[in-house]
Amino acid sequence: MVSRRRFAIATGALLLAGCSSDPGGSTATDDGAESPADGGGTTPGSDGTSPTPSVTDDGSVTDDGSGTPSGAVGATGTASGTDGGSMRGEPLVVAPTAFESGGAIPEKYTGTGEDVSSPLSVESAPASAETLALVVDDPDANEYVHWLIWNVPGDATEIPEGIPQSKTVDALDGARQGTNDFGEIGYRGPLPPADDGAHTYRFTSYAVDTTLEVEAGAGRGDLESALDGQVLDDHRFTAEFDR
Repeated sequence: MVSRRRFAIATGALLLAGCSSDPGGSTATDDGAESPADGGGTTPGSDGTSPTPSVTDDGSVTDDGSGTPSGAVGATGTASGTDGGSMRGEPLVVAPTAFESGGAIPEKYTGTGEDVSSPLSVESAPASAETLALVVDDPDANEYVHWLIWNVPGDATEIPEGIPQSKTVDALDGARQGTNDFGEIGYRGPLPPADDGAHTYRFTSYAVDTTLEVEAGAGRGDLESALDGQVLDDHRFTAEFDR
């Protein structure tokens, strides 16, 4: 009797030990498949849920299983470094406010109207952008240049309407303008041949990591050479004009 009782006590102790939790173990799902227990790996469970991010010893965050590695630019355009800061700010977005992107340019801003530059909104830009630059051209006329402007402050929120045809722009902290293909400084609006149909005009903006050492009045070639290797991001929209 004594030996049987000791055997029963020992067996019960073993059963109790087997029921204790194991942080690195696994649990069975309702369908019998195994999934990692809390504190285990990051393999998806049988219910198809995505794994949660894990933090490595150096503080960096691993892939969260969504296919986008940590630190990559996502839908918001931001990228976080391992220190929790931002590797770059928002992507560059410069948009028209007097007409729709992809739409028709009002006659006011063309060579048949008042021929003044249209207002543009800088909706977002990389945090490290020191200056902005803009090139407006007509790809339907061998990339005919209508406007060159650079060294616009990187934190500017707009390029106002009616920028004067001067080498420097006081309203934009001394931003410089170049010579367009009309042979003039500053902006000249669309003026396609009357029988040519609608032309598409490109407004290409650049976020630049420095102040460009390009003399005011320079042409497109000089500006593009200076931009080489200095562009953090760029953005383009188009619009049309038909005489």
